[in-house]
Order: sequence, then C-alpha cells, then structure tokens
Amino acid sequence: MSVWVTEEVMRWAVRFCSRRCPWQQHRFLLTSSIKDTSFPSQQLAQVCVSQKSQTSLSQSLISSVRFYSQDRSHSDGVEESSLPPEVQLDDSASELRTPFFDSLRRCGSPSDVLDLTRQYSPTVRQVSNSLTHMWSTTKKMSEEQRRYELQLMFEHPAFEELLQKALKTVGHMRNDDVTYSLLSMVNLGVSQHSRVVQTYLRVCQVGTCIFISTAFMLCCLLKMCLTVHQQEKLNDFDEKSLSILASCLENMESSTNVDALKKGMRLVVEARLPGIKNVMTLQTMMRLLGKDAPQDLKRTLEKKALSMTDQFTLPNTQYMIFTMATMGFYSKPLMDLCSKKIAEDFHGIPFNRLYRVLQSYKELLYRNGDLLTGLSEYVASTLDVWTNKQVLLFLSIFEELAFCPDALMEAYAEKVISNPDVLALKDLSCVLKVFSSLNYDVRHQRQQFLDSLSHALSSYLPKMPAFTLLKAVYCLCLLGHFPSAPLEQLLHSSTLEQLEGSKFAKSRERMFQTVDLCLRLDRPPLPQPLTVPTSVMGDTSSSSQTVNSRLSQGLQSLMGDEAHTMLQEMVLVENSYLIDGVITKPLPNQTCRTEASSCAGVEGSPAESSQRIAVIYTPQSGFCYGTSNPRGHLAVKIRHLKILGYTPVLVTEQELQHDEERTETLRGRIFPELHRSETQSAVEQLGS
Repeated sequence: MSVWVTEEVMRWAVRFCSRRCPWQQHRFLLTSSIKDTSFPSQQLAQVCVSQKSQTSLSQSLISSVRFYSQDRSHSDGVEESSLPPEVQLDDSASELRTPFFDSLRRCGSPSDVLDLTRQYSPTVRQVSNSLTHMWSTTKKMSEEQRRYELQLMFEHPAFEELLQKALKTVGHMRNDDVTYSLLSMVNLGVSQHSRVVQTYLRVCQVGTCIFISTAFMLCCLLKMCLTVHQQEKLNDFDEKSLSILASCLENMESSTNVDALKKGMRLVVEARLPGIKNVMTLQTMMRLLGKDAPQDLKRTLEKKALSMTDQFTLPNTQYMIFTMATMGFYSKPLMDLCSKKIAEDFHGIPFNRLYRVLQSYKELLYRNGDLLTGLSEYVASTLDVWTNKQVLLFLSIFEELAFCPDALMEAYAEKVISNPDVLALKDLSCVLKVFSSLNYDVRHQRQQFLDSLSHALSSYLPKMPAFTLLKAVYCLCLLGHFPSAPLEQLLHSSTLEQLEGSKFAKSRERMFQTVDLCLRLDRPPLPQPLTVPTSVMGDTSSSSQTVNSRLSQGLQSLMGDEAHTMLQEMVLVENSYLIDGVITKPLPNQTCRTEASSCAGVEGSPAESSQRIAVIYTPQSGFCYGTSNPRGHLAVKIRHLKILGYTPVLVTEQELQHDEERTETLRGRIFPELHRSETQSAVEQLGS
C-alpha cells in the first residue's frame, strides 16, 4: 500500500511541476543540498524516482564544474546531455579479461591509472575499478610518498575527466560499484562536500535524484515519499555493499546526506541482523551503529557475535575488540574470548594492532591478566625486533592500564644500563614516568639503573625546559633517588622564575610538595642542603576528605574488644598525608613490662613501648593490576610513613564489603599476632 501511495504522489508531483515549470521538465540539479545557491528565492524539493526511470534521469549532467572542488557554487546553466556513446554498459564477466584490466593491474600509482583512462574509453565498470585501484595503490605507499602521489593525482588533467564520467555513469552502476567508488573517492581525498561525492551519497539513498519547485504542502508529502524510497534503495544492497558503505560512512563528516544514510542503514541493519553470516560485515555494521545505538540493540549484536565465535579468525578477534571500543560497549564474554585467541598467537599480529588492542582495553576499562603478562614476556623475549619507540609505547600503555609488565621492564632496564646514551629526552621522560608510576624495583640492579637514568638526565640539563626538569626530578624522588645536579638546577632561582608563569599550576605545586617532602623525610646526602621555597608549593593543606563509614565502623568495633589500644581517626601527618585511622597499641610482649615499670614508678617512652599502625583506605587503582604492589604517590606515602615510625596497613573496598567478616578481616590485618595465636589454639584443640 505504501509503495502505491508513493508512486501516486510522485506521479502527481511530476505532473504538477511539469505544468507549472515546463523549463524544468528535463533539467535536474545533481547536488548535495535541498537549497541551491543559484535559486535562493525558490524552495526546492527532492523527488525520488523508481529504478525504471533511472536511465532517463542519469542523462541530465553537469559538464562545466570541477567536481572535486571545495566550492559549493554551481553554474546557472544546466545543459542537457545524453550518455556519451563511448561509455558502454558492459558488466559481463568477460570484461575482466580485456586489455584495459590487464593494464590496470600493472598500474602502480593513481597517475598511472589516470594515464590509462586517457588511452581507453572506460566503461561503467571500468570507471569504478579505476577509482578503486587508484585508492588501492596508495595504501602500499609511505606517508610521504602518498602525499606526493595524491598531489600529482589532483593536478592530473584526466582526474577531472574521470570524476565527470563517474558522475555520468553512477545511475548505471551496480550497487557494489557505487559503494566502492564512493569509498575510493573519499579515501583519495575528494572533498566530502563536492558534488560528485554528495551525488553518490544520494544515489545510495534513493537512486538518481531530481529537484523541482513546489508548494509547501507538496514538500510535506514528498518528505514521506523520500523516507519510503530511502529504505527501499538500501534494501536493494546486499551484505557486501552495505559493509562497504558502512566503512565509508564511519569516517565521513556529518552532513544531511551522511546522517540520512546512517539512519537508514540502522533500520536496515536491525532488520537484517539475524541473516548476517559474515563476521567482518557484522563488525562493520556494529561500528556504524556506534555509541548511539540503544542498549537493547547492543545486547542483540552481542548475542549475534557470540553465536559466530566459531568463525572468528585472528584478525576478527582484534577487530571485534576495536569495534566494541568504537561502540563504547563492554561485553566481558566477547572480550575474554578474543583476548584468549590473541594471547595464543602474538607472533602473527603487527605492532599497531597489538597497541590498538591495549588502547581498546583502556577505553573499555577492561583487563586480561593472561594477555597482558603474555604480551610483556613476548616483547621482552623479542626486544631487539622492536624499535625503541615501539617499546616505549608499549610501556606507556601498560602504565596507563596500571599493569606492571615485569618481564619487559626488567629487559628494558638492562638495555638502559648497557647504553643510557641511547635515550632521547622524550624517551627518558617516558621511562622515568613509567618506572616511577608503577613503582618498579629493578632489584639487584636498582642502583645501576638509577645511576644510568641520572647520567642521561645530566646530559640534557643545559637545554632542558624547566617544566620537563621538574617532572623528571619528581619521578626520581618517587623512586627514592636524589641526584644533586638536577635538584640544584631545579631549585635555582632562575629555574623557579621560569616555572612561576608556566601552565598546570596545580600539577606544578603538587610535584614541588612531593619534592619538598622527600628532601625533608628521606634526607638524602647532598653536597649542600637544599630546600623548596614555600612560594612554589601553593596551599600545602590536604584537601578535605570524608571518613569511610565502613572502615570507621569496623575499626570502632575492633577497638571495643582490645585493651591497651587507642584509635584516632582522620589524622593529618606532615600537613600532607591523611591517615584514615591511627591505632596505638603496645608492642608484643610489652604489656607486662609496662605494668611492671608502672609498679616500680618508672615511666618509659611511648615510642619505645608502643606501635603506631596507620590504617589507610586504598582504592584498587592505587595498586598495580592483579597485585598488592602500591603505585606512584601511594608508594611514597607508605615509604614516608615508615620513616615517621608508622606501620602502614592498606585496606581495600573489597575487604570492607561484608559486614559479618569486616571486623575479623581488620583484626587479622592489624593484630596478626592475636590472629596467629587463635589459629594455633584452634589447631591444637582439633589435634587433641
């Protein structure tokens, strides 16, 4: 019924317009927008024609325009022309065995293809294949060569001629040729706002387009027709053509035609989802739907993908992870399955894809310990195969994932020790950031490694920007290493003056505060005493932080059962470190001695007779993934609290979740000697 209504309305519209505007009967504008700048006073409406009338419509062409120009203006004259006789509609399989295609396969650049199109008169199929081969040749080039070849292509006189033929023949192309041609033009850099690209977009929606003047009521009716025909045209696309079109639209700028096509494709994808049989097609459709897809549809896509996992190849698993990151959709079953397959064959995956997998992990807040550990060991065992830049990129993304790649960091530390001069300033900054953030201990080679970093840093001191120097010294302080030359240059008045007007004031003040704490508490042996001026540290008072109610309840409950203990909550130490709870208790075997001393009238020092336990609530992000190893600032806080005489006890949210177990968990962490004695008594009772 809807098709009949559409045809009737369209027939009426064409008849109506032909009576009112006889000059427009065979003169159509192939353009990207409803309003043409050549006719500002007229309201134009788009009328979509059926497949039967595409041949007649495609005969109206514009010949005096550079179709890949950024200029949106059109010629006022729209001349009639028929399909040139040299453009043949030969779609037979025998065409692929013609001399043209033999020569096309030998072309190694876009200019070679353009030269070939001047030797022959391309058929409809050959126009599409020429554009596709031009794009294909550029994919194998370096970035510099690609830029040069594309410049030659745009300057080549045959390029305009080829685009004109592409515009003239679009109405006679098969759907896959249309989509391949569109994808190729966009990837070659033809302006997305050009007439040729916008025409191909319209053809993908509704076949060939015509523009006629009409009244407002007719516009409303035609808008309804447009929606129907838009879906009808996309329904003619097979799975392959839809996939190609989706790949093209994925990276195109928003426009009327692009947005309309995307909406139409979403409807088609939903309708065709059960029948999709190709994994790559499914992934392309998923990327096209993007983050705006409804959650129910995302779950349906997840089920469809899980039903096809037996078809997943190694590249499929990588692209599935990329696709989920593009959609902003987290599916643990899919991520686990893909990660497992990738971890089984690192050798078959190039660097850029491995790196993208890790980037997708970060975007989706996903971690897979087996893959991360396996990749660390694989890169470490093949360290000489990778460039220094690639290794540093691996280290950086591991650090962003809060994962400590022990094998890779140990192997790279040995490389730095053997040749520290190989590190550029940017490389050195990256190494310092990663090793300090992950709090990695090189164990037996720790001092050699830190000395190598200091040596490399000293060589850059004369030309190092002030803020870069501050970050480098801050990272070294986190690592507990204090080379005098960088510290002296950082705290020199001229460097401090440069930093006063720099950006990132909060970050700068926080780093100076940490440097000051390290100099005061670690007390490194320096040739001359150094202090950080208060003027560069900003406000040193700790930011307000609320009490963790679960931890507070657990500690108070625990203190009720313990004698000779005292609890203080939210204690600020050195005006910087906030402790959730400080428990002061007698040292083991000191209780009786304290009572005896009191009877004898002798008072002992509280520090000598008691132990101060600093209970600190720590989010999971404070540790390296899958370990209890504290990271960065938390590691420094623990180090300094130990210097101040505290025994740090870190408590995570997971340990506080269950009310019935919370007190016993805290008892075991804070009073381990009581927990051991109770366990030993229970074992003895069982034995008796």
